[in-house]
Amino acid sequence: MSVVFKTSEIGNFPETWRIDRVDAVFEIQQGKQVSKKNRIGDNQRPFLRTRNVFWNRLDLSQLDRMNFTEAEELRLELQPNDLLTCEGGDIGRTALWNGNITDCYYQNHLHRLRAASEQVNPQFGVYWFWYAFQVGKLYFGRGNVTTIPNLSRSKLAELPMALPPLFEQQKIAQILSTVQRAIEEQERIIQTTTELKKALMQKLFTEGLRGEPQKQTEIGLVPESWEVVALGSFFQIKHGYAFDGKFFEPLGDFILMTPGHFNEEGGFRDQDDKTKYFTGDIPESYILEKDDLVVAMTEQKSGLLGSAAFVPEHGRYLHNQRLGLIVNLDTTRLNKRFLSNIFNSPHLRVEVAKTSTGSKVKHTSPTKLRAVRVALPPTLEEQEDIAGALVITDRKVAVAVAKKEQFQALFRTILHELMTAKIRVDEVELSVLKEV
Repeated sequence: MSVVFKTSEIGNFPETWRIDRVDAVFEIQQGKQVSKKNRIGDNQRPFLRTRNVFWNRLDLSQLDRMNFTEAEELRLELQPNDLLTCEGGDIGRTALWNGNITDCYYQNHLHRLRAASEQVNPQFGVYWFWYAFQVGKLYFGRGNVTTIPNLSRSKLAELPMALPPLFEQQKIAQILSTVQRAIEEQERIIQTTTELKKALMQKLFTEGLRGEPQKQTEIGLVPESWEVVALGSFFQIKHGYAFDGKFFEPLGDFILMTPGHFNEEGGFRDQDDKTKYFTGDIPESYILEKDDLVVAMTEQKSGLLGSAAFVPEHGRYLHNQRLGLIVNLDTTRLNKRFLSNIFNSPHLRVEVAKTSTGSKVKHTSPTKLRAVRVALPPTLEEQEDIAGALVITDRKVAVAVAKKEQFQALFRTILHELMTAKIRVDEVELSVLKEV
């Protein structure tokens, strides 16, 4: 049976779908202003800030508190199935409140949306905003744009929504939630395996693999045969090149490798749509080769300083000034894979942080990195065995990351196609269940 579409200001939708304003579907309430005055009082209650709200997810690990009067409690207490939408920052970012905490409230940079009738599924509402703000860009330019972009209550109220019949809303929400759960499962595997690697690294770097007695050293307990040396005893670190920003483009043949290409725990991270390409003249000595070992010399985000990664491809990545390249490595004494794990060990990160400079953004230098004292096994064989034991966890993380990225791509595709009725719920349900 063919579907008849109708035209609206936000696109073409099936005739059975209703197009209405947000305030016809949800009751909108803004939260309480955070101020010194409003923090005073005996009725201190937890409340959510924008930093607690992510797309379809709430982070409740750190909640702020302030005083709420009895009248404010009645007006602002969160109830299950309330939507929380960000006024500023990532405008429109929305998550669902599931009643995780009793007597919880929210600040004025969040809008609370409560279903005005049973004709809207709240979880569908979250996914609609995700589509409209992030994927379809339906609301581009509708926020108030001053020095700080924001989405006022009046602007939010007038936004149009496309609403399928309730049963179809529920089906769409179920399908998308199935994919989201698959993404969350991969995130749990990544987190668990990353913690496992940290524990394994600590054990291997203090006990080794040979079951030998330990000795106390300046850096703590290590196997008796291991030697404590300055890290840079067996290699040099080459500074990167200051590539001119006027030649940065969204597409090109050469990728500027930056600290953004590093995971905090070490290893290469693909930048996807944040990738910077360089289109100017390139000094040949700053084109990286596959399996070059590079180190983050600038802390672009917390925990990144000293992180090491191998270059994934030959002749495509450029060595910029924020990275150090390991050169002149004495491979008769130090295994490169083992060295990468030293850089990514908790001990080295702590030592690097101690000597870093910079107030807002921390930096280190080749001299400071090479001066860190570490313990080394006496043979390349043991170094290789330890690196091999750790690479198993790396591979498990890499598999989970690849699956997570696959599910994220699937989610965006299905979100777009369901919200535009390019595919219908009965067409996608079985295929999604097979993929996840």
